[in-house]
Amino acid sequence: MSIIEVKELKKVYNGVCVLNIPNLEFKAGQSLGLVGNNGAGKTTLFRLILDLIKASEGQVRSKGEDVSKNEDWKNFTGSFVDEGFLIDYLTPDEYFQFIAKLHNMSHGDLEAHLNRYEDFFAGEIRGKKKYIRDLSKGNQKKVGVVGALLGNPDILILDEPFANLDPSTQFRLRDELKRLDRETDITMLISSHDLAHVTEFCERIVILDKGEVVKDIHTNAQTLKELEDFFIQKIKKEDLASGPEIMEES
Repeated sequence: MSIIEVKELKKVYNGVCVLNIPNLEFKAGQSLGLVGNNGAGKTTLFRLILDLIKASEGQVRSKGEDVSKNEDWKNFTGSFVDEGFLIDYLTPDEYFQFIAKLHNMSHGDLEAHLNRYEDFFAGEIRGKKKYIRDLSKGNQKKVGVVGALLGNPDILILDEPFANLDPSTQFRLRDELKRLDRETDITMLISSHDLAHVTEFCERIVILDKGEVVKDIHTNAQTLKELEDFFIQKIKKEDLASGPEIMEES
């Protein structure tokens, strides 16, 4: 059963089509990794799924409802795309309390949820009376990711969750996402430049290139090599294409 459906979706900026996806479906309970170079359209797709920008054509449906015409999907969707999702004049504790109220979580449930992430926070987030805007990019990322998980969402959307995190925190986050995938029915859409992390816990990988889906892979033991080969070949093609211009300039 598909929980998110993308149909004839296009986004055009200043006459340039930056995203063109005729059909893409995400199954309920599936963990999906979205990969591609900068400018491939990953964040644009996430912003369309979250109704943060309007499509030029087509639609996104979440649990059967057009996200641009119905807001019910917000009740079962957790997301963190960038620091703009945070309320930076709050402390992390105030931010978590605010999000918890939106989900009608009790104080006890909130504490139980946050206690699970003490190792992930590494003693740098809670009880510091420091505004979110004054945190490092990595610590802002921690606040955003944990905030997205409040309310036990059916759908979790994270854009580059491993960026700006130190290696130990990356592994802790990877293990938490693996646990969620293993122990819950959550549907996860994770974009990342870290091919190793996403292939380790995502059961499906979609490659975007110049706004289009060029590969849709069900993960197996060879997937990481297949992804690496794809990007290596892409580099070679780009080098060949630019070769004549380089020779003329020289």
